[in-house]
Amino acid sequence: MKYTLGLMALLFFSHANAQTNWDVANIHEALKKDATIVIRNEEQFLDIKGINAAKYDYKITATIFSKAGDDFAAMEEVYDKFSTIYNIKAVLYDATGKKIKEYKSSDIKDQSLISGFSIFEDNRLKSLKFVSNSYPYTIEYSFSQDFKGLLYFPQWRDLKDFGVSVEKSSYCIQKDKNYQMKYLSSTGLKVDSTSIGGKIRYKWESSQVPALAKEPMAIGIDNLSSWVKASPNLFEYDGSTGNFDNWNNFGQWIYKLNEGGNQLPEAFKIKIRDLTQAARTPEEKMRILYQYLQQNTRYVSVQLGIGGFRPVLAEKVATVNYGDCKGLSNFMKAMLNEAGINSHLVMIGNGKPSLNPQYSSIGQANHMILAVPIGKDTTFLECTSPYYPMGFIGYGNSNRNVLLVTEAGGKLVKTPAYNASQNYQVSKTKIKFNNENDIDVLINTSYGNSQFEDNLRKTVLEPSEQKKRALENSNIPIETFGYYKCDQKDKTKPELVEELSFKSKPLLSKGGDKYFLLLNQMNRREAVPIKIADRKTFFSVPYAYEDKDEIVFELPQGYQIDFIPKDILIESDFGIYTATFEKKDGLLIYSRTQKMNDKIYPPEKYSEYVDFYKKIVQADKQKAVITKTL
Repeated sequence: MKYTLGLMALLFFSHANAQTNWDVANIHEALKKDATIVIRNEEQFLDIKGINAAKYDYKITATIFSKAGDDFAAMEEVYDKFSTIYNIKAVLYDATGKKIKEYKSSDIKDQSLISGFSIFEDNRLKSLKFVSNSYPYTIEYSFSQDFKGLLYFPQWRDLKDFGVSVEKSSYCIQKDKNYQMKYLSSTGLKVDSTSIGGKIRYKWESSQVPALAKEPMAIGIDNLSSWVKASPNLFEYDGSTGNFDNWNNFGQWIYKLNEGGNQLPEAFKIKIRDLTQAARTPEEKMRILYQYLQQNTRYVSVQLGIGGFRPVLAEKVATVNYGDCKGLSNFMKAMLNEAGINSHLVMIGNGKPSLNPQYSSIGQANHMILAVPIGKDTTFLECTSPYYPMGFIGYGNSNRNVLLVTEAGGKLVKTPAYNASQNYQVSKTKIKFNNENDIDVLINTSYGNSQFEDNLRKTVLEPSEQKKRALENSNIPIETFGYYKCDQKDKTKPELVEELSFKSKPLLSKGGDKYFLLLNQMNRREAVPIKIADRKTFFSVPYAYEDKDEIVFELPQGYQIDFIPKDILIESDFGIYTATFEKKDGLLIYSRTQKMNDKIYPPEKYSEYVDFYKKIVQADKQKAVITKTL
């Protein structure tokens, strides 16, 4: 009996020691490959007490291998007046697993989380930065959090990022048998469901997951990581109750939050009537009021309890001239309503995937815009930008399922998609050779839709900064700067027009009695994407686009064109490239088009993408041969 008890004690000690021995030597070599961080152990446990209460326990141990992983060596946990964080414990270990430091409560910072764009926010942050003078080192921290109100649950993912591997990670949700919730999980991830008394416990876990190296154009690691997203159905938060079991009920909750919130002061109603009295159509009224919104209000984030979801009263915005995305959208809705035009608030995931039709939850939406149906058409308005023309909502809001908030509840609709031809860059360049060393260059470039959005910041830069950037970014070498300007000439269109004038450095290279002229002086691809063996992640270009470039060369007297290349056509699943070369009336005209698709491609297609770009890089190197006749 003594022998049996002694053996049991030894086994228990060995197991306990194995659980707390964070010696780096114990990490499997496969988990070190491509990893700057190894998560040794992570445990999430959510105990749901009811529709308005839960307790969350979290613990993580992670080994940091290099300076590149130092940002991960921190505890940063957010809470507000509807939650409390307590029982924080934190320890720092060296490479052998020896404890270096056990942190005290006085080491934990507790501060207001006022973001750079917010002046009203009741979120707070408990934070701790782990610091080690040598690598690798291991951090460990844990805490408990009580929630008073449940709009959403903590999510779980085993792979936090590229370059992070996992020894063990788990997520557990415990609930009463009658409590209604739902969850989504990654393909193939199994759930362990058990009944304990009157409770049901769901558990997901993964172990020994190697790190993924960051790959070019990767669209994320969702298809490779294990993940769980969970959400309540019935909920109670800040005195408000609702049901997230479907998008219709979600929309009803948002609609009710805003009931009575779009009233305007009487004096302001008169102003709206004065502004729109000469307008002949609803579209004209909408344009006038949208311009008023852009010119007289500014964006300020508001995150106070239910105010993080309920729009600020339109009457308030009319008085103070600022609001968040919800407040400004609601203010625009109120103005349109006064002008006799119906509109609907829209919940959207800006920069996020489309709302999942089969899974309604608040975490999928992070932004609000406005939809204005007139006749058979619907105009979507981004109410936070002073620069977007009416109807342009930006790439981050385009082509995705969004929630239309109506009196009858929520309805999923789709925002407009911007195709390649709409996301354009069109440049026309004149290069006049007065002689070999005296060259005048004039470039006129137009940017549309998503490329308009990418370049919009240029219009608000100081002239000195605009000049500096023009000098730095010009593909043609600048000898003497002329002028630069960039503006949105037509405020009703998502288009920028950029003009640049300068004297160029010499462009002809000599070989024997011949001169060689590189024809693509503007939009030239010079690097091939890195080839990757056994790629893991799906990939895509940021958005579909079309670049059209024309360069007209005017050679000086006494020079003739001896050779121009043949026209080029490159077609693939990724896009199409053309280049044409023409001699006409003493001019040399080079035209180039590159049109790219924004489809999502599987990893095995990446080598084809590299080959496609190899051909483009070679095509962009084409030269004309010129001789001097005098």
